[in-house]
Amino acid sequence: MTQTPDSRRGAKNEGLVDGEFLLTAEDFRKIAQILHSYAGIALNEGKAALVYSRLAKRLRTLGLQNFREYCALVEDADALDERQAMMAALTTNVTRFFREPHHFDHLRDQVMPELAARARAGGRVRMWSAACSNGQEPYSMAITLLSVLPEAAKLDVKILATDIDPNMVAEGKAGCYREDSVSPVPLELRRRWFEKVQAADGRIWSVSPELRDLVSFRELNLIGDWPMRGRFDVIFCRNVVIYFDEPTQERIWSRFVPAMNPGGTLYIGHSERVSGPAVSTLETAGLTTYRLRTKP
Repeated sequence: MTQTPDSRRGAKNEGLVDGEFLLTAEDFRKIAQILHSYAGIALNEGKAALVYSRLAKRLRTLGLQNFREYCALVEDADALDERQAMMAALTTNVTRFFREPHHFDHLRDQVMPELAARARAGGRVRMWSAACSNGQEPYSMAITLLSVLPEAAKLDVKILATDIDPNMVAEGKAGCYREDSVSPVPLELRRRWFEKVQAADGRIWSVSPELRDLVSFRELNLIGDWPMRGRFDVIFCRNVVIYFDEPTQERIWSRFVPAMNPGGTLYIGHSERVSGPAVSTLETAGLTTYRLRTKP
C-alpha cells in the first residue's frame, strides 16, 4: 500500500519508547550525535530505553514537553551545563576503591620500587588517573604509592586525577565516602588513611590530609585538549574507553604514548584492549597492563 505524506510523517514521529515523553528516532539520533561529539561515547538505537529512562528526569526538571524540545536545548551553543548534565545522566560512574586489585599489586610490586628510588634521588614522578570518577581510583593509587614511598610529600611526586563530569571532580576533591564505599579498603588501611566524620549527607569517611595533598583533581574531556606539559610514569585509564567507538579508542590509546615517559605503565579496564597504532609501542606487562617500549 502506498504511504501518504501524513502516514510517513506519523511513522517518523513514532515513539521509540512508550512513556510520558515522545522520543523519536530523530531525537535519539541527535542525542547520540551530541554525546559522541562532546564526550566520544557511541550509542546505538538499542539504547533508546536507557536514554529515555536516564533523561526523562531532566525533561521534568526543565519543564519540557518532549525530547524534541530537549534536543533543541542541548544543541544550543550556550548550553554547556545541560550537555554536561546529559552526559552525566547517560554515563555510569561505577567505581570502587582498589577495583581490579591486580593493578594495584602490580603498581606496588613491579613499578613503585624503581619510581621510589628515582624520587629519593631527586627525580620527578607523575601519575594520572584519567576518568577518575569520584576519586576512589586516584586515592587507591595514592595509598599504594605511600605504602612504598611514605615520604612522598617531601619529594617531587604527584597524582593527577581528571574526569569530564564536574560533579565527580567535586566529589573527588571533597574526599568523603559512605561506609559501603570504603568497605573494599582493608581495615588497617582504612584506619591509617581515613578519618571518621559525620557529614550531613551521610558520608562518614574522609580521606586523610596526606592523601589529599598527593592528588590534584581537574576537569578534563579525554577527547578534548590535554593541557598537561609533563609526561607520566603511570596512567590508569580503566573502563571508559570501552564506551567509545573504535576510531576514538585508537586515537585515545595513541595520545597516551607521547604522554608517557619511556618505560611508563598504562593500566586499562578488564574488558578493554589497546588497538590501532599504539599497539606497536605498548607491550603487554601483565593482565590489562601495558608498558611503553624504550628505544634500543
